[in-house]
Amino acid sequence: MSANKKDMTGTILRIQRMSTEDGPGIRSTVFFKGCPLACVWCHNPESISPRLQIHWEKARCIGCRSCIDACVKGALAAAETGIAIDRSECDDSCGACAEACPSTAMEIYGEAWELKDLVREVLKDKAYFQKSGGGVTLSGGEPTMQPLFAKELLSTLKQAGIHTALDTCGQCSWETLDALLPYTDLVLYDLKEINADKHKAFTDVSNTTILENLVLLGGSMKEHSLPGKLWIRTPLIPGCTDTPENLRGIGIFIRDHLGPSVNRWELCTFNNLCIHKYEGLGIHWDFRNAALLSWDEAERLACLARELGVDPGIVHLSGPVREVYPDESLEDKTHTGIVQGDAC
Repeated sequence: MSANKKDMTGTILRIQRMSTEDGPGIRSTVFFKGCPLACVWCHNPESISPRLQIHWEKARCIGCRSCIDACVKGALAAAETGIAIDRSECDDSCGACAEACPSTAMEIYGEAWELKDLVREVLKDKAYFQKSGGGVTLSGGEPTMQPLFAKELLSTLKQAGIHTALDTCGQCSWETLDALLPYTDLVLYDLKEINADKHKAFTDVSNTTILENLVLLGGSMKEHSLPGKLWIRTPLIPGCTDTPENLRGIGIFIRDHLGPSVNRWELCTFNNLCIHKYEGLGIHWDFRNAALLSWDEAERLACLARELGVDPGIVHLSGPVREVYPDESLEDKTHTGIVQGDAC
């Protein structure tokens, strides 16, 4: 590794070990900070901004006010709800409040990692990768927003014999995406909404570039076998992407433009476990009261996807669902479970 590679630095949100949701086997997922989309339902709102961000976790706070005393900007104050952060004054990269907090209630989202240190960290789990057929997934945020760092990370991992996966929204130049493919075994490609106007309304960005890059990606697989495999992932968001029209449009697009290049079409049910992230960042979330899909609703959508001309075997359903047990003497009871696999 050359000196410039050794010194290369990326902004990483976190490393999630023992993941089974971001590709085959047991994986370590490296979440990059920064995303070109701003999805209204985003499960990782802390990943959208490329900047470091202060987050306050109410459930961990012991009320000692050490963070208030440590803030040199005077951006923190006690409030009825706990700690109020004046983000117009806060220097998120300072970190004095997080360092002073004894309970980790105040933390910084984002950290600068040197390439060599990040590689060393994820390779600690190499034995798990080898035993399970897993590896390392680059996710986010959006890894292509830090293209040079992502490329060198993927390349170094490949040299170490690690299976690599790239989780991308596809909103980048084709040249950027193409440069990563020689070092990527699997691409997890988000295809959220087929209608361009709705996509822009939901994410602040049209899907034109995303669809164009996906077609080019399919062509690269046919001509160069790069990447080795392609998974499409569609979030099933209540009132947004969980419509028959959207799934029908995506299914037809896969059938007509990608065909056998797609190894898996994963329908990911809505997850509301991120509410605390929005609260800690001081952001209102429109989906805070949105219900999970029921088993029946999720299964109906999966069955619809299998009837659109794609190989039915590539359609998979994953994520949390709601079970409702009607009882004549009691109100309906709701239980959250996980669905992983095939419906119908």
